[in-house]
Amino acid sequence: MQGSQGSSGANEHETVGAYALGILDDAEATAFEMHLATCEWCAQQLDELAGMEPMLAALADLPGSGTPAIGESLSAKPSPRLVQKLVDEVAERRAMTRRRSFYMVAAAAALIVGGPVAAIATTTGGDDGDTSTDAHATSPAKAAFDVMTDRVSGRDASTKVSATVAMEPKAWGTHAVLELKNVTGPEKCSLIAVGKNGERETITSWSVPKWGYGIPNAKTEQAKQPLYVHGGAAFAPEDIERFEVMTFEGKRLVEVAV
Repeated sequence: MQGSQGSSGANEHETVGAYALGILDDAEATAFEMHLATCEWCAQQLDELAGMEPMLAALADLPGSGTPAIGESLSAKPSPRLVQKLVDEVAERRAMTRRRSFYMVAAAAALIVGGPVAAIATTTGGDDGDTSTDAHATSPAKAAFDVMTDRVSGRDASTKVSATVAMEPKAWGTHAVLELKNVTGPEKCSLIAVGKNGERETITSWSVPKWGYGIPNAKTEQAKQPLYVHGGAAFAPEDIERFEVMTFEGKRLVEVAV
């Protein structure tokens, strides 16, 4: 849906792709920026096209694209047809992301409504007097983990973090429960499912307190307990190649092959 587009002609809107790639000359770029100040549609397209140079390189190989090959000079702006392909590709990828978000919401709802156990939270006190709700012995994740027999495990020789992932197939994909040990904080982490097709899906995420989880020689019983978290992936179990526990900064703590 287009918003306010100012008084410029349609050719101004077709320039957004070339502007995003930085291949306009100074005069063209200045003219487009004046148009951009009053055009909500172009501003939205520019935001969505940011960082799409690799996609343009791939589209350049399409027959009849009219775009120079990789390594040649990009002295001319892309044809309207090529720009439209780029816009359509971005729209499709954003739609795919929205569909995956919907599937994850549906999976979470299925776990809450049809899960095998009731949700029981435990409140524990930390070393500094803080209280928190942890996924330990009485949590639904731990209860589900105990009854799921399809499990895979891994340990990272560098980080010393170990993980076991229990899985069960669902109509919508895979229900996965993670048992994580020997991880210290403070840290923010995610469990990632990597498909055999190379796609990556975030199953769940959590924060690790400073005292950590599953620390063998910890001073408190709280820190000795492993972490149990669960979530869902759109992959079928047989389509998953591995699981990865990653920090929000991009460090891989442990990998578990399936």
